[in-house]
Amino acid sequence: MTNSTRTDAEIVAGRVKWFDTTKGFGFVTSEDVPGDILLHANVLRNFGQSSVSDGSLIRLTVVETDRGYQATEIFEVEAPDIEEGETSDVPFFADHALPGGPLVPARVKWFDRAKGFGFANVFGNSEDVFIHMDVLRRSALSDLQPGEAVAIRVAEGDRGKLATQVNVWESACLPQSSSE
Repeated sequence: MTNSTRTDAEIVAGRVKWFDTTKGFGFVTSEDVPGDILLHANVLRNFGQSSVSDGSLIRLTVVETDRGYQATEIFEVEAPDIEEGETSDVPFFADHALPGGPLVPARVKWFDRAKGFGFANVFGNSEDVFIHMDVLRRSALSDLQPGEAVAIRVAEGDRGKLATQVNVWESACLPQSSSE
């Protein structure tokens, strides 16, 4: 199977049509490219994310292959516009106005997309931090994998700690070592 690629890559802006973490790929639409753009999980991982939510705005490099257009690099992902009152079917236990603290490194304990929530632990702390699907959508993510390293902003809610933002782990504020 040959996969001839044009030598000229093009940077375009588009919107994620859908992305399936289980299948390992999805598609992006752009007014600048005829047809759909294949977005492979490896390209997304190279950007530092394991998932992206449907409807997210995305800026990426594409090349035309003998099988159509394909993404080769991602530069930016922006969460989709979420209409006021548009949420998942799972009740959210938090006030959307809770800002949380700085982005801190955490590891996903588990996340069930069908249930619409999961939990993570901030590095160095065994307390569970609740993560709701709406927070993922606002963060341009669609799923989390057990053991995945992320950066989260944590607030104290009525029922305990909860994430108000989830991001790639490289954006976390790592503790500074004090050298005296």
